[in-house]
Amino acid sequence: MTTHQEDDVDPRIPAAQQTHATPQSRTAPPAATPGLSRRGLLLGAAAALAAGPLAATAAHAATATTARTAGAAPVARTPKVLVIGLDGTMLNRIKDSGAPNLAALMAGGLTASSLYASPMAGTSSGPGWSTIATGVWPDKHNVRDNNFTAPAFAAYPDFLTRAETADPALSTYVVASWAPIADTIYSARVDTRVATPSAEYDTGTTARAVARLRDGNPDAVFVQLDNVDHAGHSSGSASQAYLDAIRGVDAQVGQILTAVRGRTGYAQEDWLVMVTADHGHTPTGGHGGSTWEERQTFVIANGSAFPAGSVRHDVRMVDIAPTALAHLGIAADPAWGLDGTPIPALVPDDFDALRPQLTGRVDETGIAAGVLGFTRTAPVGWSVDNSAMGTGGVTEWRGWSFTTDEFWTKAQRDQNRELNVRSRNVFAVADSDEWADKTFQGNYDSTLVSPEYAVAGRSSVPVAFTTFYRPEGAQTARVLAVWDGGTPVEVKSFTADTNGRQRLDLAVPAGASRLRLRFRYTGSNNWYWVVDNVRVG
Repeated sequence: MTTHQEDDVDPRIPAAQQTHATPQSRTAPPAATPGLSRRGLLLGAAAALAAGPLAATAAHAATATTARTAGAAPVARTPKVLVIGLDGTMLNRIKDSGAPNLAALMAGGLTASSLYASPMAGTSSGPGWSTIATGVWPDKHNVRDNNFTAPAFAAYPDFLTRAETADPALSTYVVASWAPIADTIYSARVDTRVATPSAEYDTGTTARAVARLRDGNPDAVFVQLDNVDHAGHSSGSASQAYLDAIRGVDAQVGQILTAVRGRTGYAQEDWLVMVTADHGHTPTGGHGGSTWEERQTFVIANGSAFPAGSVRHDVRMVDIAPTALAHLGIAADPAWGLDGTPIPALVPDDFDALRPQLTGRVDETGIAAGVLGFTRTAPVGWSVDNSAMGTGGVTEWRGWSFTTDEFWTKAQRDQNRELNVRSRNVFAVADSDEWADKTFQGNYDSTLVSPEYAVAGRSSVPVAFTTFYRPEGAQTARVLAVWDGGTPVEVKSFTADTNGRQRLDLAVPAGASRLRLRFRYTGSNNWYWVVDNVRVG
């Protein structure tokens, strides 16, 4: 098989912002045969495709209701997954383009998501597609660029490989215009992997996907289309050529969805369709850096589990793999160490409730005036103790604040704030570095105080929270437990860089009935501490 080699490298673009590396060669896969074997059926509502691409849940409900009329038993639908990757495509430009097929899909469910930046990984295709496929961030799968120097795919395989491991009878298929996706990211456990020959490019990728979906019986399919990225490099994301490329890929998405709708057994199938991108583009063209435009991606999710018209702020690109697996009836094993969660299983935390009251900048100058993204007012039940806090400083960060990725990372780029990928939606941050950017007196000393949790009659209580901590100098970060209003007792402290989910099992003192947590951060023009998704019990 001739592999596709990218030819859109522009000498005017810095090397760090070039598109895909030259893909490795691969051996041609064996001729594909339709996968006719079948797995156990899942009961559930049908994911009905309407006249347009995947339709809203109203159609799903109608289908399910019809199946129950006249005393009929609920119809068992066969779960199917289709993930379409649109390389270098930006959500805001999809909306600007008026692409009808993508617009119909977006009506089913939509979320924006943001990427990491160096030193975790560059905003390039290797890390992006690896993150989408595996459900973990680059600090786990270890793909930092397009060279695939030492990927950890044995420990963190792609979701189709996990599906095949759980049920070898499943029929899985990958077709991609960028060869490393089929050659390297998805493993040989996948039934069929096709790197489209260069001469065929996205036209060939689309034709192959259409043929497999229309004539075969795949259970899970991944398709990658590349031309929007080419337009981004050659003309920039602000160009008409970029919009034209989006409309072109929209027509190809329409062909793929028509093939799904035209399947002989479509009425007995429950299709989950997700559309995503690996990175964004600068207005003038290029990616790989840390600008907000380069860090942009999205997840469009359309299926029976997604309410029509839903827009979420807590979904990340790592959620695609576990969402696909869950739809196929494959539960994630905690031992897999996935960073993602099936989207329907995501539960907002107390901080997320603050989104409607977020406001714009006060003292910050690097954040556009129209960006709403911070409040110092704690959610119901929470409080911030600033009794030992210094005075002055930048208003936004005077003590624990509640903010979003966009607002916080735009405060100052390239100081590792972009690595806070495991927080979702609104999170709490203590940032002595940004606070000290305006005249201040005293030290940064602020404590985030949780609600009280009932623990009566328990010998221990589990506590979990997501944290991103960057230390410097005499900075401290301590978690303290307060039992029945008594003296705070330290149960955890951080002294090194930490980025992940923390789990504690606290022994409940004899006779204690109430627990309150205190997150105390101290420093003076040091770095920061992020806390999110605190769960007790």
